Amino acid sequence: MIAVLQRVSEASVRVEGAVIGQIDAGLLVLLCAEKGDTEAVADKMLAKMLKLRIFSDEAGKMNRSVQDVGGGLLVVSQFTLAADVAGGNRPSFTQAAAPEDGRRLYAHFVAQARAAHPVVQTGQFAADMKVSLVNDGPITIPMRMSA
Repeated sequence: MIAVLQRVSEASVRVEGAVIGQIDAGLLVLLCAEKGDTEAVADKMLAKMLKLRIFSDEAGKMNRSVQDVGGGLLVVSQFTLAADVAGGNRPSFTQAAAPEDGRRLYAHFVAQARAAHPVVQTGQFAADMKVSLVNDGPITIPMRMSA
């Protein structure tokens, strides 16, 4: 499973012009399931994500997690994170999970996030989404988890 975390001051996602998910300060999570990923991998990724100390404390050091600061999560599915650009000029997405597996793992991740964290908003799986954000820092963290 691949994720890109962006520490944000605010973020939102729109589908067909309507805002469907929006947070103030927190993490924008771009999430991609890959072939072979399981619910256990998703759980491991979420647990790590919620504990990452990438928010500033009183001294300005990155020493607090999204849970510590009460920040939101905006979770957006993005299969293009599995892009392989090694050959040619057109990315290959063969390592991305099949759509039905990706949808299942995304739904599982979101359900587990909602059970563990008070503010969780989402995009819409497989939709054409417009994502807006104000990256705070900028802080952008790539993550990859496997079994």
